[in-house]
Amino acid sequence: MGKVILKAENISKQYRLGLVGTDSLVHDLNRFWHRVRGKEDPYLKIGSVNDRSAKATEDYVWALRDINFEVKEGEVLGIIGKNGAGKSTLLKLLSRVTSPSTGTIRSRGRIASLLEVGTGFHPELTGRENIYLNGAILGMTRAEIASKIDEIVDFSGCEMYIDTPTKRYSSGMTVRLAFAVAAHLEPDILVVDEVLAVGDAEFQKKAIGKMQDISSGQGRTVLFVSHNMGSVNRLCSRAMILQNGVMTSIGDTEEMVNQYLKNEHSKSSSTGIYKGNKEEGNPFYLREVRMFNSRNEITGIFLTDEHVKVEIDYELFESCHDLRINIKLLTMDDLVVFTSSSHDFDSTDRSKGLYRARLDLPVNFFNKGKYKLAVNVGIPNVKVLLSLTTILNFEMEKLTSSGSRMNQYFPGITAPNVDWKAEKL
Repeated sequence: MGKVILKAENISKQYRLGLVGTDSLVHDLNRFWHRVRGKEDPYLKIGSVNDRSAKATEDYVWALRDINFEVKEGEVLGIIGKNGAGKSTLLKLLSRVTSPSTGTIRSRGRIASLLEVGTGFHPELTGRENIYLNGAILGMTRAEIASKIDEIVDFSGCEMYIDTPTKRYSSGMTVRLAFAVAAHLEPDILVVDEVLAVGDAEFQKKAIGKMQDISSGQGRTVLFVSHNMGSVNRLCSRAMILQNGVMTSIGDTEEMVNQYLKNEHSKSSSTGIYKGNKEEGNPFYLREVRMFNSRNEITGIFLTDEHVKVEIDYELFESCHDLRINIKLLTMDDLVVFTSSSHDFDSTDRSKGLYRARLDLPVNFFNKGKYKLAVNVGIPNVKVLLSLTTILNFEMEKLTSSGSRMNQYFPGITAPNVDWKAEKL
C-alpha cells in the first residue's frame, strides 16, 4: 500500500426531515447571524439518530455522524450496512456531490463516481457523446478519450446502441456504459455504489474483475458499496460497517463481514418459527412457517445428518389458479444454495381455504454453518403475491446424531455424503 490518498475527519451530514432546506426564514436568519459572528450553526447541536424504522421526534436528523477513516493508494475499501445506514450519503460526500455539515475531506487525484443509474448521462445525447461528456467532466482531453473509446465501448457490450440516445437504454445498459467510462478513464479513486446489482451476472463478474485490475494492477483506489457479502469478501482488502449513520467498525474484510452477518443473524428469527402478517387486499396470507428436527421439535438449530422438515401454513381468500410457492435457501452472505417450487410436486387445488404445505430438506447435504430461508409466492406472468427476503435463519451443527464429530473441516456451502469405491486394477 502507498501513501494516504483519501482522508475523512469528523465528517457529519445533517438533513431537515420532510423539507428541502430549512423552509423557515427564522432558521435561515439565525444561521446567518451565527455565521457572520464566526459561531457554529446552532442547529448542528440538535438532531435525532438516523434510524429509518423509528418515529421522528425532531425536525433534524443526522444521516452521518463523526465519521473518521483514511484510505491508501491501491486499497479497496468496502462499505457495508443495512439500507438507510448512510452508505450512499457517505459516497456522495466523498465524491463532492454534496458537502458535509461538519468535518473535512482531503483527497489527491481524480475521483470517478458511479452512484446511481444514469448519473452524469444526458438522456438526449448518444452513448458515444456521453462518453466524451463524462470524460470532459473528469478532466480528460478529447484526444485521451478518443484513444480509449473503442476499449470502453467493447467493455460495455453496447456497441449496437452506442450512437443511440441513452434515453432509449435499459437501466442495465446504462450501468454498463457508465461503469465502462468510469473505469477506463484512469481515475485515481473509483467510487462505486450498489448500482452494479442492476447488471446481469456476466457483467457483474466482468466489473469486479476490472475493479481488481484497477486496484492491484494499476495501484488505484476503489470505494465499493454492496449488499453482496461474497463480492465484498472477494474484492475488498478492508471494510467498514455503518449503522444508523455511525461507523461502528473498520478493519479486515472477512472479520467485518462476519461481524455484520452475525449481528444481522442475531436480529432475525432463529427459533424455527415465523408468523406472517395479513395484507389488506392480498388474496394470499402466509400464516406461519415452521422448521422441525428429527424429533419433531420446532427449532432453528439442526444436526447435519437429521431430517429437517418445513411446514408452511397459508390461506387463500379467493381462488388462485396456478399459484406457486417458491423457497430459496441461501448462505448468510446471500449465495444461493438451491431453490424449489411447489409447482414441481404439488397438484393441490387452489380454491379458497386453508392449506398446509410440507417439504423435507436434504439429509447429509448442508455443511456446518448458518443459512437463510426465503419464500416467494406468486402466479407466473400475472403477479407476485408475496416476496420476503428472509423469514427464517437456521444453523447446521457438525455434530451427528451418533454423537461423533467430524474433526476434519471441509470447505464449501454443502458437504454431501458421497459414495467412494476403489478397486485394485
